[in-house]
Amino acid sequence: MKTTQARLNLHGEWEPCLTKSGGQDADLALVFWSDTDEQTVAASVRALRLRCPRAIILGCSTGGVISGRSFLENTVCATLVSFARTRLKAAVARLQDHADVRALSQSLAHSLLAQGLTHVFVLSDGLAINGCALASGLAEFLPPTVKITGGLAADGERFEYTSILHDTQILSAGVACLGFYGEDLEIGQGSRGGWVPFGPERLITKSHDNVLLELDGESALELYERYLGKHAKNLPASGHLFPLHLREAGSTNWVVRTILGLDREKSSLFFGGEIPRGATARLMRGNMDNLLDGAQEAARHARLAGEDSLAILVSCVGRKMLLKQFVEEEIEVVAQNLGPGTVLTGFYSYGEIACGETGESCCLHNQTMTITVLRERG
Repeated sequence: MKTTQARLNLHGEWEPCLTKSGGQDADLALVFWSDTDEQTVAASVRALRLRCPRAIILGCSTGGVISGRSFLENTVCATLVSFARTRLKAAVARLQDHADVRALSQSLAHSLLAQGLTHVFVLSDGLAINGCALASGLAEFLPPTVKITGGLAADGERFEYTSILHDTQILSAGVACLGFYGEDLEIGQGSRGGWVPFGPERLITKSHDNVLLELDGESALELYERYLGKHAKNLPASGHLFPLHLREAGSTNWVVRTILGLDREKSSLFFGGEIPRGATARLMRGNMDNLLDGAQEAARHARLAGEDSLAILVSCVGRKMLLKQFVEEEIEVVAQNLGPGTVLTGFYSYGEIACGETGESCCLHNQTMTITVLRERG
């Protein structure tokens, strides 16, 4: 397996020149961009297609790009991968062509099902697609032996518009999946947070889908504003600093949910996943040390022995907001624990898709560092 990385320069050209660095042999091109207009992204992808004629091209908008050990904004980055013995297949679907997200998930799964399928990496619109329904749908229609990881596209801290990339098309309200086939591909994965619950446990007394209205009979928005204090004026972005710890009724599994938007007229909060009525919830907060510890633990779980590995990192925009100028320390912690033979790519997201910490099936996470490591044997 060979990996090459390139970045769009100020002149709209790929550096280093991909024709000199193995682009012709690439089977896969992962493209992530941040704070870059779609016209520039589209032009860069068309140029990439000419240099990588056989590659599957997938990507998404982000809250910041990870390339090597660097965190980048206002740019487009590509990671090109050539496999020796692993087959790939991409599938893409838009919500407007299906009855709901479950039907969309079924269509994607059926497109990928074939002998030798071992892993699916998924990229989804971060605002128009219900990430919980997507994760559970893929888990339902794919065999349990097939692991699923990925993330939701982001739009920095704006929460206005996200998009995915398939081939040379930039799509909204869509999902792209990449299937990996063959016995020679090793896959490691890890997903950890580092946020700490605080305050009392509260009952979700009024909600629907991903909309939270009341906790213990009190307006959820008013409760958040009280806890956030001076940060409340910057909602919904500042809500990433105070995610919600959630446990469904009858379950022992806690998940983290983060705010994506609000409606002040209805006193409601929109989260990056379903908020079921009757669930138990606590607010959470974090500090830099806790988040770095979480990233380190995720890397330790995902690490594979040997050289020539690719790690796809999907971390949450909320983690970036808390880490601020120290965001590259999170990337560095992961790099150190994965080892010098691993190339890093990835992005900051509105949600991460992976199995649970104790082995639960694929689900949507918020506020985690989720890592997928790929390596061919031999």
